[in-house]
Amino acid sequence: MKSVVLLSGGLDSTVNLHEAHRQGQVLLVLTFDYGQRAAQKEIDISQAICRKLGLLHQVIRLDFFKQFGQSSLLDKSQNIPTGGQVQIDDLKTSQATAKSVWVPNRNGIFLNIGAGFAEALNAETVVPGFNAEEATTFADNSTEYLQALTRSFSYSTRNKIQAHCFTDRLTKTELVARGKELGVDFSLIWPCYHSGEKWCGQCESCQRAKRALEKNQIQWSGL
Repeated sequence: MKSVVLLSGGLDSTVNLHEAHRQGQVLLVLTFDYGQRAAQKEIDISQAICRKLGLLHQVIRLDFFKQFGQSSLLDKSQNIPTGGQVQIDDLKTSQATAKSVWVPNRNGIFLNIGAGFAEALNAETVVPGFNAEEATTFADNSTEYLQALTRSFSYSTRNKIQAHCFTDRLTKTELVARGKELGVDFSLIWPCYHSGEKWCGQCESCQRAKRALEKNQIQWSGL
């Protein structure tokens, strides 16, 4: 299977990249700079992962996202929920915090760009990093969303690109377990919403990644 993979350097997309690399041929890896707080860190981490795997990497800059300033990932005048504001096992709280970090149609835009590259390169799939755990609060992480995109791409791409994720039915903990089997170097990932020397450890993305790593007996000094 020939694929174009979308990589942020986070837990989900990194495991999916390794899986796509194991199961087929990754023609191109795309990382998006859309003005998010962790943009440079995500780019640096993604470049390091791709160098290690020997894969072609390209950064796509989407400056127009700054006009979608309602998200705390983009608007630094807003606070990203952290610490006790985040309760990753409470659906109602997670739905509320999800609103803060939601970026309008982000995954839709990313995947359509990825599908364009995939069609041009004569690939078969575009691969994002999703998981079942976060799909409960982010509908654009769900299996149903991937299926809908594939139907859409059957009209918008001549070679009928498929949107395919290897982990959309897995929890974060299950995803890490699969990453261990694939030999993922978890010291390279960057799940944090912020950019710094280390993960903040307090945002929702950090908390979910940290729990999944700990449940798989993986410790990393960056936490």
